[in-house]
Amino acid sequence: MERYLLKYLLEWKNKKYRKPLILKGVRQVGKTWLLKEFGSKYYENIAYFNFEESKELADYFKTTKDVKRILQNLAFINGKPILPEKTLIIFDEIQESNDALNTLKYFYENAPEYHIVCAGSLLGIALSKPSSFPVGKVDLINIMPMTFTEFLMASGD
Repeated sequence: MERYLLKYLLEWKNKKYRKPLILKGVRQVGKTWLLKEFGSKYYENIAYFNFEESKELADYFKTTKDVKRILQNLAFINGKPILPEKTLIIFDEIQESNDALNTLKYFYENAPEYHIVCAGSLLGIALSKPSSFPVGKVDLINIMPMTFTEFLMASGD
């Protein structure tokens, strides 16, 4: 299946000054699928973390804002190294952790060589809390349901 947003994601990947990316959209619109598909096509590795399925994941972001320490913890959870520019880090359902959302600004400022994308179906709830949102430190993009053309391409017509 091909989504038009894949082209945008590739442009984001190739930016010289890349910010962490937050993909917003309604439930079941394909956010997770799109990010995993993007990672499998354009990166050597994917490090996938779901804040809804793994509630204890948020604890790693409560105790420190040190990006190197967070990356070490994430690599441990992932079971393999997280390599700059070669690993796509996916934070799914990031709205479940305001601390993780806030930490994105530290990734932008202190570790821009790491490629981070986030998905959230209820992200608007977290965005309403100004202290938890890294204003100006992330790129935001909305994903909509498939267009008719995307549907036809996916169905082979």
